[in-house]
Amino acid sequence: MRSELAKALDWGHAHADFDKAVEGFPPALRGTRVEGLPHSAWEVLEHLRLAQHDILDFSRNPKYKERKWPDDYWPASPQPPDDKAWDKSVAAFRRDRRGMKKMAGDPKVNLAKRIPHGDGQTYLREILLVIDHNAYHVAELVLLRRLLGIWT
Repeated sequence: MRSELAKALDWGHAHADFDKAVEGFPPALRGTRVEGLPHSAWEVLEHLRLAQHDILDFSRNPKYKERKWPDDYWPASPQPPDDKAWDKSVAAFRRDRRGMKKMAGDPKVNLAKRIPHGDGQTYLREILLVIDHNAYHVAELVLLRRLLGIWT
């Protein structure tokens, strides 16, 4: 079960994965909001990064500080602040994804155990939450790419 959970954090068996969804996204279109959709690719990417980081931090940090919804989970602007921000966000997402995979695969972590500083959440719940949340928003990135004419 542990290895399947770890694999599920970045698999693309049933759908496109995160890496394919962000790969080669044209810089000029990263801040574009498509009519009818509420967020740009930059906003979705940053939300993915911020939310995953928060869940990982909550899962392993006894001094975790709850963030303010929605302000601390979405960027302030649809546009990346500079040309390097996209790559930094992608790298940070991947780093935290590795952290989630490590937690999922660690036999010292009792996945059914409640997180001591939480209010009933288990480690398994947090891993499943990341899998579910990431799949939802990766699908948004794919939809944005399709509507922008840049999905292959």
